[in-house]
Order: sequence, then C-alpha cells, then structure tokens
Amino acid sequence: MTEKVYFIDMRATMKESFIAKIERLMESAGVGAVIDKRDLTAIKLHFGEAGNAAFIRPVYLRKVVDTVKRAGGVPFLTDANTLYAGTRSDAPNHLTTAVHNGFAYAVVEAPLIIADGLRGKNETAVPINQKRFEAVYIGTDILEADALISVAHFKGHELSGFGGTIKNLGMGCASRKGKLAQHSSLSPAIGEQCIGCGECQDHCSQNAISIVDEKARIDVEACIGCGECILICPNEAIAVQWNQSIPIFLENMVEYTMGVLANKTGKCLFLNFITDVSPACDCYPTNDAPIVKNIGVLASTDPVAIDQASVDLVNAEPALAGSQLETNREPGQDKFKGIYPKVDWEIQLEYAQQLGLGSRSYELIQL
Repeated sequence: MTEKVYFIDMRATMKESFIAKIERLMESAGVGAVIDKRDLTAIKLHFGEAGNAAFIRPVYLRKVVDTVKRAGGVPFLTDANTLYAGTRSDAPNHLTTAVHNGFAYAVVEAPLIIADGLRGKNETAVPINQKRFEAVYIGTDILEADALISVAHFKGHELSGFGGTIKNLGMGCASRKGKLAQHSSLSPAIGEQCIGCGECQDHCSQNAISIVDEKARIDVEACIGCGECILICPNEAIAVQWNQSIPIFLENMVEYTMGVLANKTGKCLFLNFITDVSPACDCYPTNDAPIVKNIGVLASTDPVAIDQASVDLVNAEPALAGSQLETNREPGQDKFKGIYPKVDWEIQLEYAQQLGLGSRSYELIQL
C-alpha cells in the first residue's frame, strides 16, 4: 500500500515564511483529523543534550504548538529521561536543559512534561506479544495523552544508522527500564570506580544490590533492569552492558514503537525535520557538521513511510564539503552507510512494515 508523505522545502517568500509553511504542512497531512477538541496532545521531541545545537529550533515547535491549538487540542512538549547519566537523566535536570536550549514556555507557549517522571520510573507496561518482547515499558504520560504528534530531528545514529520517527517513538518514549531492555539483556555492571558508598543499595527497589568488601554487587536474579542505579551512582561506576547486536537492537526499537502506538490508532501525526543533519544523535553534548544541506520537513500519518522518504531525500543529495562523510558522497549513494558501514538501517523499516506499523511505499507530495 502506498502512503502519502507531505513535504515542504526550506524556501520562503515575503508572502509565506518557512514557519508559516509548517502549519500548512500539518494541515495538509491531516492534523485536523488526528486531534479532537480538548485532546491532551503530546508533542514528542528531543530537547537536545547540553552542548548540542543540532536539535530542532524552538521557534519551529511554537508553530507546531499553535497548529495543535487551532485544531482544538491542548498541547504539551514531552520526552522521557535518558538511560545514561547526563543532563537529561532526571526530570529536574531534563527540564533545566530544555529551558536552557530555548524550550521555555515564553518561547514555545506550551508546558513541558517529562513523560516518565522524576527518575524515569513513571512507566506503563504495554502488552505487545511479539518476537522480542511480550510487554514494553512506556512513559505513562505519553500513553495517557489523547493524541500524539512526533516531531523528530532526522539525523545519523551510531546504532540505528539514522534516527527519525521510529527512533523518536520507540527509544524516545520508553522509560529507563524500557531503554535498558532495548540496549542490553544483562544487568548493569559495577566498575572499578565503585567506593562502596551504598547510594545504589539504598535506592534499589528490589534489594538487588549489596555492599561486599567495600564494593557494590548486583544480584542478577533479583535485578529487574530498571537502570536507576546507573543514575544514582555519584561516581559513575555503574554502566550499561551494551551487549545487543545491531539487528536485535533495531527490532527491539521497532517493537517499542508498536507499544507507543498501541492505543493511538488514528490519533497520531509524524513530522521529520531534515535540518542540520548531523552524523550522530542529539544525545551527545556536541554535534558535528551537517552531512547534507537543509532539505525541509516531512509530515505523514505513517511512521514507516515518513522515515523511508526522509532517508531517500538525504541520500539523493550530494554530501557537504567538510563533513564527516568520506565515502558515499555522491547523489544517490547511501550517506548513512557511508558513516556507519556496519549498520543495516533498513532492518528497522522492514521489520516495522512486517509488524503492520506502516508501509515503505510512499507518494511524496510537495506543497
């Protein structure tokens, strides 16, 4: 089945600014059919790690917010806490980072809500009964929203090849426990930096951590993989054991996307901003030069079609001079495999199509 993907380029005129085109894009893609009056509408985005500047500009998000309000919805901007210890690993620091990066209410005109709560434990188990997971753990406030607008920054990613709508949903909406489950099948590891302070032991909800010979020890049978000890440790001595192969990780991420969308049939719209196409994730505290020029914004009600169209548009461009790309620089060559040759990014799209999340076949409609 061929799905419609709507597209605006970066051009603007005195009659219509680029920001105004965003509203026309969303209306053409069917935002009015997705949002009913008084719908609490989660606008899922990535606020950007402190030090990173490739994330979507807050003024663009204000137009998304305005459009949701015009459709009758009650919007809020949201993301879930990170698995790693950084500037977005708990709600207070996450919100502070978001405001520092420009997503204050005075700019975006919508409140900010961290979907999985103070320390990433506000989660809901969603049954999916698939190959990798029987249930997935999603930030509760995203699940409880009436409608969902995914606003993804389309860029490269070291594990998924590229990050677009599927990653914004599957990884971005997962609680800390869900993120850990996608990346690893093992309990966190205790490093040499451990001084046996007992902070992790005091916070472990399952009493799975003990102090032995002035070092923390994790009982892998009792551990439920919530990942809170990673965040709590003041010495950064507890870390994820990144043992999942890339194909399994990609399938895990897609199954989590399935869980996010499980109660949102007909209530989702997806946007991909193909701007500042950095080679790596916005989770880094820095961003390298873009690999291609700014292309535009896509919108669709199909999460698979929009990611397929986005990767096709990027690959159709020549690489920018001075970028990280050393191979696959010509139009038509795979830019993401040029950066990450060992990552088969097509797995996520093929598996998502197999699970019925959408279609890789699309019609691109330029507005």
